[in-house]
Amino acid sequence: MKHYLLSVMQPVGERPAPEALEEIMHNLDVLHAELREAGAWVFAGGLYGPETATVLQAKQGDVLVTDGPYTESKEYLGGICLIKAPDLDAALEWGRKATVATTLPIEVRPFMGEADD
Repeated sequence: MKHYLLSVMQPVGERPAPEALEEIMHNLDVLHAELREAGAWVFAGGLYGPETATVLQAKQGDVLVTDGPYTESKEYLGGICLIKAPDLDAALEWGRKATVATTLPIEVRPFMGEADD
């Protein structure tokens, strides 16, 4: 089984209303339970907004530390789910379920260095 990263792409701006967010969180709980039952679950979690970020950069033998996001964007990484799947098609099916659960775009990417089965 290969590992895939499902990235939740969160738009900048207002969060959903509390009742909508409650439904989304319920849908995610159901999806995570399904992933566990299928043996595809590795890890998942949400992230605070980019305004909470601290960026570290190597500069001329030193490390520069700055507050805020590395880049300004209309969307940001709002959460991740690391899964195991036999192939890209199976990972994309989990991505489809994730986009329905979250109502947000999901980016699916394989990890490098894993042998093709």
